[in-house]
Amino acid sequence: MAKQTGMGDNLYVDGFDVSGDTQSLGRIAGGPAPLDLTGIDKSAFERKGGLRDGGIDWTAFWNPENAHLAVSTLPRADRVVSYFRGTALGSPAACMVAKQIGYDPTRNADGSLTAALQTQANQFGIQWGRQLTVGRETFTAAADTDGLNLGAAGAFGLQAFLHVLALDGDDVTVTLEGSSDDGAGDAYAAITGGAFTEATDVGAQRIATAANLAVEQWIRAAVTGTFTSVDLAVVVVVNETAVVF
Repeated sequence: MAKQTGMGDNLYVDGFDVSGDTQSLGRIAGGPAPLDLTGIDKSAFERKGGLRDGGIDWTAFWNPENAHLAVSTLPRADRVVSYFRGTALGSPAACMVAKQIGYDPTRNADGSLTAALQTQANQFGIQWGRQLTVGRETFTAAADTDGLNLGAAGAFGLQAFLHVLALDGDDVTVTLEGSSDDGAGDAYAAITGGAFTEATDVGAQRIATAANLAVEQWIRAAVTGTFTSVDLAVVVVVNETAVVF
């Protein structure tokens, strides 16, 4: 694949699409903290992986009708933050359950008004997955997304993230389904533990299957419910090795 720019990216915070109100992302970071275990008999550092962490920081434009509504509440509760690198089926996305740290507007000398946002991962660290929707995707009736070819089956379960960005109707339910051949001979079937809780308003969720669940090579999202229109963004993280949170 050729080199890419960061144009056409999206950023979602708890069901708010703040992409158009985001000037830049200053940090998309994560991984285990290195633990220094160097003995006095060594001539180089010895390290092991410690606690998993993550963070997404960004600068927002002042928009009292969107970004301000999304972040000004400064909740103590967890938030779900997702960065979409482009908006195509299978493209990378970084997601995490996080605490929002601050909301600090700055009125610059040139008259511009921006705000610095910082989030720190809570419980699970940052997770890079693949998009099951084409970024923010609109559904006007029950439907299935196109199947995503993972390249190979998995054996260590998955996690998934959902943002309900707009809902005109009563409710929507998103369920992950798997197939070994994109439904050609093996019909798609619901993945055990792969159903999000029914949503009745905008918001976000993270789910996780059993850590030893077999995951088939193809995955899609099935969208059902009572609605006229709903905008969704879905990410799946298929574990390539055993994970513990």
